[in-house]
Amino acid sequence: MSVTSTVSFKVSATLAAAGIGALMIASGALAQATSSRMKGMQLSNDKPIQIESDKLEIKDPESKAIFTGNVKVVQGTTTLQAGSMTVFYKTGGGTISGGNADIDRIEVSKQVFLNSGVQQATADTGSFDLTRQTLVLKGDKVVLSEGKNVFVGCQLNVQMDTGEAQLEACGGRVQIQLDPQSRKQN
Repeated sequence: MSVTSTVSFKVSATLAAAGIGALMIASGALAQATSSRMKGMQLSNDKPIQIESDKLEIKDPESKAIFTGNVKVVQGTTTLQAGSMTVFYKTGGGTISGGNADIDRIEVSKQVFLNSGVQQATADTGSFDLTRQTLVLKGDKVVLSEGKNVFVGCQLNVQMDTGEAQLEACGGRVQIQLDPQSRKQN
């Protein structure tokens, strides 16, 4: 029988049409459920999206667009950076070049960094499923932070429409460092 360490929590997520996923978690203890809503990241479909990369390859017959080299996606106060990003869109759902693609999912890899104000996450890879409204960040070390509060695991699963999330340790233990000064003062 194996034991898996996880921490469950609530997050508020932002997901732009170009695939910015966002996340953050609240204070908690190892293998203990806790909940919160983070106001810094909210769903935002009305703000423009800026995408930069060294190369863009659009493959309309395969319904995908591949951004490679220093990929940077910005929407409002949220920034996503990665070595590569592949956007998969639904067949017959528009095109990337037309700006009207019906995006199915987005995959990012090669040093993924997500930042929204004071909230940050790093991972090796990430997947944003817009149909299921899920975000998964994976890596040898997935690090989440807000100010001095730091959470470390190997996989973060976020249900973006509800904010429910789970940080997994993948055979090890979830690590949490909390700053007592980050608690709200009444």
